[in-house]
Amino acid sequence: MSFTYEALPMRVVFGAGSLRQLPEEAERLGLRRLLVLSTPGQRALAEQTAALFGDACAGMFSEARMHVPVEVAEAARAAARDTGADGCLAVGGGSTVGLGKAIALDSGLPVICVPTTYAGSEMTPVWGLTENGRKRTGRDRSVLPRSVVYDPELTVRLPVEVSVTSGFNAVAHAVEALYAPDASPIVSVMAEEAVRSLATALPAVAADPLDIDARTDALRGAWLCGACLGATTMSLHHKLCHILGGTFDLPHAATHTVLLPYVAALNLPAAPAADQSLRRALDTDAVPTRLAHLATALGAPRSLAELGLTEADLAEVVTQAQTQPYANPRPVTAQELRSLLVDALKGSLAG
Repeated sequence: MSFTYEALPMRVVFGAGSLRQLPEEAERLGLRRLLVLSTPGQRALAEQTAALFGDACAGMFSEARMHVPVEVAEAARAAARDTGADGCLAVGGGSTVGLGKAIALDSGLPVICVPTTYAGSEMTPVWGLTENGRKRTGRDRSVLPRSVVYDPELTVRLPVEVSVTSGFNAVAHAVEALYAPDASPIVSVMAEEAVRSLATALPAVAADPLDIDARTDALRGAWLCGACLGATTMSLHHKLCHILGGTFDLPHAATHTVLLPYVAALNLPAAPAADQSLRRALDTDAVPTRLAHLATALGAPRSLAELGLTEADLAEVVTQAQTQPYANPRPVTAQELRSLLVDALKGSLAG
């Protein structure tokens, strides 16, 4: 056996109540003027977090948006310059983490993350920006957060639907890591455990959102999923989600949730080792169906149509997917792409 695995230089502080350690993390990095980032909906939590820093909080920018529109990124970069920030603190989900990365990509400012969803993007050097209906993504070590503080207590008030879809967003990272061209036994172990952890934790979270043990397991699973994404190359699933989000502004986590079973059905026959790992993790012989039924049982959207996509939109998705190269365990024709999208549009696997 031979393989290559490159560990990313990440520092993680994990556990209930760990938010209180944030000032120590900033001090360890030598940061004295932090710009605190959030979405409008998370501003109250961001203000609570900023209060931990006193005078070390240089300011707040609470206009983070899904898919990181370039105009929002430019405004945040200007705020970082105007406040003289020497680092950013991203409090929230993937939208806020993505904004922190956009600032880092331009300025090199270090980012500390406090995730409040299960997106997992805080563990990756992947950035994304949306402009003129197109989402560009790339990898750059400069955007990799320097420190990530996971506090399960911050997730207990996350609505169940958001918990479920952000959890499935994370699962998608692990699924694609299992059949990535740069997969390794190390990543595969993490990915299988991550899927198992989230598949067990999410039903418990849905049954009792205040269950701190379930929240802890879900957050740990999301961390592992993100680490898998950070170590491997994205494939067809992520490519399609970026198109659907960037061009049609579909909600990011819900799009991942709906689409994942259909891409799995297409790809897993060409990736038997990945299929076996997922069968073990999900305790099933039919991975795509299990993914779709679990999401539906937990109240997630069943189809792309529910998210606002129409059949008239599919040609544009297929065109973009065929013109933008991506790694995948098997080649995919335009007709196969369209069939996949039609099934996801209708929610044919949701049951």
